[in-house]
Amino acid sequence: MKKFKLFTLLFVAIGFGFTACDDDDSGEPDAGVTITGIPATAKIENLGTLGPVTATLTAPDGLASFSITKDGAAFGEERTFDGETTATVEFTYTAEEADADKNIVFVFTATDVDGDEETVTHVLSVGEAPPVSQTIVVTEAITGEVTWTKNNIYVLGDRIIVEDGGILNIEAGTIIKGQAGSGANSTVLVIARGGQIFAEGTAEEPIIFTSIADEIQPGMIASPNLDPDTDGLWGGVIILGRAPVSVPDGVKQIEGIPPSDTRGLYGGDNTEDNSGIFKYVSIRHGGTNIGEGNEINGLTLGGVGSGTIIENIEIIANQDDGIEPFGGSVNVKNLLVWNSFDDSFDCDQDYTGTIDNFIGILGADSDHALELDGPEGALNEGGFTLINGSIKGSLDATGGEYADLRDGVATKLENIYFFNFRANSDFELDNDKDEETGVSNGKTLASWNDGNIILSNLQFNVSHLESGNRTIDAIFNDTNDDSDVFAGLTEQQAKIVTEPTVGADKSVFTGWTWAAEAGELSDF
Repeated sequence: MKKFKLFTLLFVAIGFGFTACDDDDSGEPDAGVTITGIPATAKIENLGTLGPVTATLTAPDGLASFSITKDGAAFGEERTFDGETTATVEFTYTAEEADADKNIVFVFTATDVDGDEETVTHVLSVGEAPPVSQTIVVTEAITGEVTWTKNNIYVLGDRIIVEDGGILNIEAGTIIKGQAGSGANSTVLVIARGGQIFAEGTAEEPIIFTSIADEIQPGMIASPNLDPDTDGLWGGVIILGRAPVSVPDGVKQIEGIPPSDTRGLYGGDNTEDNSGIFKYVSIRHGGTNIGEGNEINGLTLGGVGSGTIIENIEIIANQDDGIEPFGGSVNVKNLLVWNSFDDSFDCDQDYTGTIDNFIGILGADSDHALELDGPEGALNEGGFTLINGSIKGSLDATGGEYADLRDGVATKLENIYFFNFRANSDFELDNDKDEETGVSNGKTLASWNDGNIILSNLQFNVSHLESGNRTIDAIFNDTNDDSDVFAGLTEQQAKIVTEPTVGADKSVFTGWTWAAEAGELSDF
C-alpha cells in the first residue's frame, strides 16, 4: 500500500491594507463582504495537489474572520483580522488515499466587523486510485479479450495460447515473466492463427518479456541480477498467421511447439493477415529446448501477414535464433539482437517482408549473424529484404560467421555494415545437398545465377585484424564445386572500409533498450 500523504494547507496573507471603520451609528449603508478567486470546481489525480489558489477577500467595513470547512467539518484554523479592508489568502490541498474517486466540498467563509458574511463553495474531484499491484500467474488459454496492465507482473505458468478470435492487450510498461520449464512444459506465449496481440510499449515504458528468475521491477531497464548472456530460462514469443509460406502443404507446425498441439500451425493464403501490433518490446533469456535441436527463438514469426505491425524490438540472450520469420509478409522495423546463441537473424520458407534498421551484437556463443534460407515448397515469391543494418562480431565467438546463404534463398541485402569479426569469419554461398542422398542440388548457386540474390553497399571493417580474411575475396566464400560467383563482385556490391557510410540508425534504440543502457551501442 502507498503511504498516506498529509493534508497541506497554507494560508499566506500578504499586502494587507487597513482602513479605519466608521462608527456603527454613522448612518452609512452596510457594504458587505466579497470573496473572489476561488473556482467553483477543480479536478486532480489521485494523491494529487490543488493549488496554490489565491482567494481575495474584500470588506469595506473591515474584515473580522475567514474560515474553511471540508465536507461540513472545520478545516484548518480560523483566521482573524483587525479591520483590514482587503486581504489575500493562498489555499493548497494535497489529497490522501481516502479521497480517491470522491468529490470533496470546501466552503470558504469571510465575515466583517458588522457581522456580514460571504460564503463560496468549491467542489474538488479526486481521481481513482490505481489498482493494487499483484503477481498474476497465467495458466489458461486466452479465448476472449484480455488486458494485462502495467501495475501487475504476469507470470506465464504454461504454454499460453491466444486462440483464434482471442485478443491480448498489453499496456506499456508491463513486465511478463516465464516460469522455468523445458520440453513439453516450456513456457511460451503463442499468438495462434486468428488470434491477435496488441502489445504497444513506448520509449518511456517498454514492455519486457523475461524469466521468472529475473528480479526486474516496473520502471527498470536492465536486470538487477541476470547477466545479458544468460539464456534458455524460458521459451519466447511466437506469433502465427495465415500469410503464405513455402512448405509442401502450405501449412506447417511451428518449431518450438509439440506437434500434438495443432494451435501451432501456421500459413495460409492471406498476404495481408493481421496478427496485431508489437512495439517497444524487449525479449530476454529465452530459447529453452523442447527437444533435440528444437529450441524456441526469441521472436518467432510463422506466416505473419503484412497487416501486422512489428517495430522497436530488442531480443537478448536467446538460446536459439534471435528472430526467425518462417514465410509470411510482415515487415519489421528497428530490431536489435544481442547475444543470440545461434543465429541473430534467420529467415526461412520464402519470407517476403523487409527488415529495416537492425543491429546485431554477436556474443561468444553466437553462430551466424545472418542465416538466410529459401523456399521449402513450390511457392517462390521473390524473397525478402534486409536493409540498413549494423552488425558487430565477437572475437571470442566459436562460430561468428558473417552470413550463410542456403537452400535457394532469394534476398536483397543492402546498406549493411559488418565489423569486429574473427579472422576466419566468412560470407558463404552454400553448396546445398539433398538431405537423403547427400548429393549437391545447387539450389543457392542457381538462385545467384538467376539474379535472385542481390548485394548492394555491404561494407566490412577489418582494420582490427592483422591476418586472415582481410579482403573481399577472402571474406566471400562460394563452397560450390568449380564455382566462384563472388569473383566479380564490385565495390558497389561489397567493399572494405575503415569508416562506414551505411548501417543502422542507433538513436532509435536509446532510452529503452538494455543494450543502450549497458553501453553496447557505443561502437555503432
